Amino acid sequence: MPITTNLTKAKTIAHEMRRANREEEFKPHDDIIAKQIPGADADAAETARAAIRTRYETAQTNIDAAADVDALTTVVESM
Repeated sequence: MPITTNLTKAKTIAHEMRRANREEEFKPHDDIIAKQIPGADADAAETARAAIRTRYETAQTNIDAAADVDALTTVVESM
């Protein structure tokens, strides 16, 4: 009996992983902005956050567009 994967549920899990990864990448930049750490460049932190947002927006689009489990796996592995 072959093993089947529910693609809709797999995409939901992939989105949860994407959000968790994005949150981890945001943390150091969020601290700089929220705490107004002296000597830290808030503009550079915001620029880094924008780049992270863009990368994960692309991942979100690619997760939604994945037609099968193999394509979804490729997207998740690239995050």
